[in-house]
Amino acid sequence: MGDAAGGIVVVRFGESVYDVLNRVKELIKEKVQPALPEGVELVVTYDRSTLIKHSVETLSEKLIEESIIVSLVCIVFLFHVRSALVAIITLPLAVLMAMAAMQWIGLSSNIMSLGGIAIAVGAMVDAAIVMIENALKHLEHEQSKPPEQRRPRLEVLIEAGREVGPSLFFSLLIITVSFLPVFALQDQEGRLFKPLAYTKSFSMGFAALLSITVTQLLMMLLIRGKILPEEKNPVNRFLVWIYLPIAKLVLKQRYVMVAIAVFATAAIIPIYSRLGSEFMPPLWEETILYMPATLPGSSIQTMKQLIQEQDKILMDFPEVASVFAKSGRAESATDPAPLEMVETVINLKPPDQWRKGMTPDKLIGEMDRALKTKLIGSSNSWTMPIKARIDMLSTGIRTPIGVKVFGPDLAEIGKILSQVEDTVRTVRGTRSAFAERVSQGYYLDFDINREAIARYGLSVMDVQEVIQAAVGGANVTQTIEGRQRYPVNVRYGRELRDSPEKLRRVLVATSTGVQVPLGELAELRFVDGPTLIKSEAAQLVGYVYVDIVDRDTGSYMDDARKAVADMVKLPAGYRLEWSGSFEGMQRAGRRLMYVIPITLALITVLLYLNARSLAKVLIVLVSVPFSLVGAFLLLWLLGYNLSVGVWVGIIALAGVDAEIGIVMLLYLDLAYERWKREGRMNSIGDLEAAVIEGAVQRVRPQIMTVLAILMGLLPIMWSSGTGSDVMKRIAAPMVGGIVTTFILGLLIYPAIYVIWKWWSEVRHSHKIKGAV
Repeated sequence: MGDAAGGIVVVRFGESVYDVLNRVKELIKEKVQPALPEGVELVVTYDRSTLIKHSVETLSEKLIEESIIVSLVCIVFLFHVRSALVAIITLPLAVLMAMAAMQWIGLSSNIMSLGGIAIAVGAMVDAAIVMIENALKHLEHEQSKPPEQRRPRLEVLIEAGREVGPSLFFSLLIITVSFLPVFALQDQEGRLFKPLAYTKSFSMGFAALLSITVTQLLMMLLIRGKILPEEKNPVNRFLVWIYLPIAKLVLKQRYVMVAIAVFATAAIIPIYSRLGSEFMPPLWEETILYMPATLPGSSIQTMKQLIQEQDKILMDFPEVASVFAKSGRAESATDPAPLEMVETVINLKPPDQWRKGMTPDKLIGEMDRALKTKLIGSSNSWTMPIKARIDMLSTGIRTPIGVKVFGPDLAEIGKILSQVEDTVRTVRGTRSAFAERVSQGYYLDFDINREAIARYGLSVMDVQEVIQAAVGGANVTQTIEGRQRYPVNVRYGRELRDSPEKLRRVLVATSTGVQVPLGELAELRFVDGPTLIKSEAAQLVGYVYVDIVDRDTGSYMDDARKAVADMVKLPAGYRLEWSGSFEGMQRAGRRLMYVIPITLALITVLLYLNARSLAKVLIVLVSVPFSLVGAFLLLWLLGYNLSVGVWVGIIALAGVDAEIGIVMLLYLDLAYERWKREGRMNSIGDLEAAVIEGAVQRVRPQIMTVLAILMGLLPIMWSSGTGSDVMKRIAAPMVGGIVTTFILGLLIYPAIYVIWKWWSEVRHSHKIKGAV
């Protein structure tokens, strides 16, 4: 609770923040602290490396958990440890290769780069799962033949690989292409999510490469001996027992099932419209930045007293470890903060030392109420250090929302700012609103009388130098103490300059030696003037800072815009512009508006190259809107807002949907073509039986691929460490969407397939045979 001198460490662009800070701390420990004078203590008030370390640890733990869960899924469903080892060995190899690629392109381990691998873990083993399961099917079928009719194991494995290889290749290629919109993001959102896009693409690319190289080799080495028939696996028997009657019912009521799917897709529209919107998912930084602002005109002594009182209030909270506040600006052109703006870094204790049931939002709410009750005259704003710097550098606004008023006259701008401030205070969700007092500064002017100074033979510069020396001080010499140099500043004592009357008695020496009081040479008067002058686009501008709570940015903006448009009338020559972090949300939305259709067109082309059928392409594309049912429903249940992070998750979901659709259609096609070759495709009953065979006999790989992805994402959803909030927003739409995609794959796809094949092929051939 006292004065302190502060310093900051500026990291060069492109350097690893974590490595630089570790080197700085080592240098401080070795060279700075031993050289400090007695009684001087160096205290770290903010250390970003702690946040980085905790975030990486959280994601690293989730990666390990995901890998273990996915491996268990393979063992349980394949019921053949050596076969499961093929997928289990492939997974860490692909992860290591992705990390090697990260290092090669200079990507560091952070929330987003590791998050890209985390959301890809489940999908990375899909190709291996399908390859292995198909190989087991073929080997099992080969075992059922008489010994003299059995083909060599290598020939069987090659045939199994050729059967599913092309479809798997295109499905993995589609997953990779589906992330093109993320690469197209720019500015802040691009810098944040591109590492995730790179690492996810690396992961899927290397997984695809391993599936056609190492996986094939491991299958030949490990899949040996007698293969346990699928019906001997209790898990598979249970799945078939449940699925078979449901599949038969679905095919009998196929038109009803398709109608239900269409209705469910349409019914999600109201839920989607109720979702809020925000720019970026919240990232809890483990440190709070409290930025109160007071009215202009406060003296340094007043601000010192205010800061000490606020620090004392904040330190009373048991969750707070330390508080460091700064008023005004540093000696830097990049920090144009006025004296009335305070930046307070609140370092918190570890969460296990907090009161029971306490959350960051609840803690900030209690702090806000305590400060408003005990301190009068300040407008509170709450954020976090990294977020605040990003917001201020990108938009100039330190709060989530800001209003900029442009015009030619600062006095009129000030009036408009006050009207906007009063209006937004009435909007639900406003925690604080503060308008800059651009024309309410108070100054003491010295109006020099040129006729009076001429009578004494003085110049304007002579009088100004006396004013400067008396009030502000002047460096008159330099003292040398060993290798150190200190300037000597001389000015009047405070008791001789703390009022206009005393300043009027300051004596000005003339060339004749006469001492003339300053009051006879200049008029001293208080005047109003601008506290600061800002300009943008060659116009004067003033800001209103708006902090919100318990509302999403998008809906708040809609209400605030309407309220300001109704209540604030702008004179001619003045305009109002909304600013803040939501600008990034609008920018990303405009970018995705035309990048996503281009990506869908590319995916459609790839689907057609694989299927060579427009009908199959349309069937696969049906999965995308249907999967959004689960995605938006889970977002609504969890109370998540739509953000760039959520849309990244939806984009990732679209690629997985296409993969599941391709694999399911492959299985249905294989069964249909086999029945057709054997001459058994003569009626609707034959078609239903063939589809049931293709769906039921392939229920194991379908459930394995879905569960591998789903169970791989669940560790992220139940995590609570640093950085988990961001990843949850990406994983949530994928988790919800995978559930509805699973329903689509096992229930709706077979129904659509029967309808399509009946009307396009079977019905026609049935008529011809009937006529014959």
